[in-house]
Amino acid sequence: MCRRLVAAGNPVTAYDLDAGALAAAVGDGATAAESARDCARGADLFMTSLPGPPQAEAVMAGPAGALSELGPGSVWVDLTTNSRDLVLELASAAPEGVAAVDAPVTGAVDGARRGGLTLFVGGEPAAVAAARPVLEHLGTVIECGPLGSGNVVKLVTNQLWFAAAAALGEGFAVGQANGVELQTLWEAILNSVGDSFVARHDAPSIFAGHYDPSFPLALCVKDLGLLADLESSVDADLPVTAAARSAFERAAARYGLDAGEMCVARRIADDARMSMQLEGDWTPHWER
Repeated sequence: MCRRLVAAGNPVTAYDLDAGALAAAVGDGATAAESARDCARGADLFMTSLPGPPQAEAVMAGPAGALSELGPGSVWVDLTTNSRDLVLELASAAPEGVAAVDAPVTGAVDGARRGGLTLFVGGEPAAVAAARPVLEHLGTVIECGPLGSGNVVKLVTNQLWFAAAAALGEGFAVGQANGVELQTLWEAILNSVGDSFVARHDAPSIFAGHYDPSFPLALCVKDLGLLADLESSVDADLPVTAAARSAFERAAARYGLDAGEMCVARRIADDARMSMQLEGDWTPHWER
């Protein structure tokens, strides 16, 4: 995302705890900051992309947080898949004249590289209008409503993704166990009502056997936890979401939180003592 913003001609100051990531940003044309506070100081648009709510709170909150460095007329844009309540809490503590926008993204690493992300944006119209020209360099902007609604929409899209990802491994297992070759089964799925982003984008990670470490199970479990907070507002049983949560928690318990997201399918293959790997040039999406 930093690379896209620099390429579009924006002056970008960047910071990351990972020195290698920061060096890569500088190599792409960004200016290195010494801290997140240093990034925020004097910024018109301050953008954060963090693993989750604890990191967002650590970076932004309190007298020593980056939020305190922003001045009147500036906008904080949080690209994190975050807690709606935390975003609202942090925004309420912002200095006078500082606006906030939540804009969690979807589209994976390849989407970020080519500017093909989708950004789910929540905030006051004036703040969204100020941020939109910059955000459009990253992908498609969908305005979702007031502040916090961007994260609601993002988590709903992940809710559907998690269910599809868990189901894909089950479908592969049922087809193979009943004599259908995996390549044939996959091609049939892609040309049927069973087609999905997961089948097209994520199945190759299963076939290659790396299960997509660019999005670890830790983030899946985190997002499913945030979904549970939202589900409490629904006065009904949600069995499909509950089943998806169980499937990912079982995969994380088996392979560890650092394992790739599609280990949700690996667990099924391992238990069934079958292989879901296929020969082929399965270039990882983060290298495309």
